[in-house]
Amino acid sequence: MTAQETVPVSAGKGEPLVVLSDVQKHFGQLHALKDIDLTVTRGEVVVVIGPSGSGKSTLCRTINRLETIDEGTITLDGQPLPQEGKALAALRAEVGMVFQSFNLFAHKTILENVTLGPIKVRGMKKETAEKKARELLDRVGVGHQAEKYPAQLSGGQQQRVAIARALAMEPKVMLFDEPTSALDPEMIKEVLDVMVDLAQQGMTMVVVTHEMGFARTAADRVIFMADGAIVEENTPEEFFTNPSSDRAKDFLGKILKH
Repeated sequence: MTAQETVPVSAGKGEPLVVLSDVQKHFGQLHALKDIDLTVTRGEVVVVIGPSGSGKSTLCRTINRLETIDEGTITLDGQPLPQEGKALAALRAEVGMVFQSFNLFAHKTILENVTLGPIKVRGMKKETAEKKARELLDRVGVGHQAEKYPAQLSGGQQQRVAIARALAMEPKVMLFDEPTSALDPEMIKEVLDVMVDLAQQGMTMVVVTHEMGFARTAADRVIFMADGAIVEENTPEEFFTNPSSDRAKDFLGKILKH
């Protein structure tokens, strides 16, 4: 065994930021998450892949308590996730979330969509929030669309606005739940480019995706899930070239042929 193999995959990054320990989740008879142990360190990009129904999105949604858990613990920056009320709202401000659907407010302009959270939740002054929002919209390449409404933008542009909106809250971690799955192929790259840029700038990210190219280039670690469990985790290089489990080999064999 080489020295490299004895080092945890997440070594070399910061201290633990998101820690899931022995997490269990049921939907009725379905055991959706089984014995999940996962530590995401500060500045790490973790990509979660696996077949449909494997628990990837459920895992992602437990980290900001959009899904409750039945057993186990989840901590963010050393603090257990609060149950409800103001403490939960404060937690959600620390955890940015980008979904498949863009969830923008249709009756508000792009600028208003991005400033709403900082003003309402963070208590930021409107001028400060707008200045920051314009900087973020520029950063994701839609600054010139600030006065438009969501329906006037393409899907790719709307998703980039959704990313800017999450970033405006200055979250400690960003969760992405299949952020490109509702997009046309030509729009996928523009969203992934923004995500790669975020990763390179040190944002802690948990990304559920089918985009294997993104997993290869941007991930520090790939988590492979099947049937509600983490079957395998490794560096992208090791996972894609030398998967250790039959489930992962089968999955990669099916998706990488095309």
